[in-house]
Amino acid sequence: MDIGIIAAIVMLAIWAFVTFTTTAPGWIHILLTMGMFLLIYRIVVRGTRGVGRGPKA
Repeated sequence: MDIGIIAAIVMLAIWAFVTFTTTAPGWIHILLTMGMFLLIYRIVVRGTRGVGRGPKA
């Protein structure tokens, strides 16, 4: 598993814990935004390795 995917899952877990157990301040929701962005980005990057690198010599 990629370190970026693990970091995204950790951010989402922290966001969920704080959101559902406390009165979460507004800035905590940046973890949701960044976690989802990083997760989607890393999944897309992993799926497109080797695409578009030009002709092989």
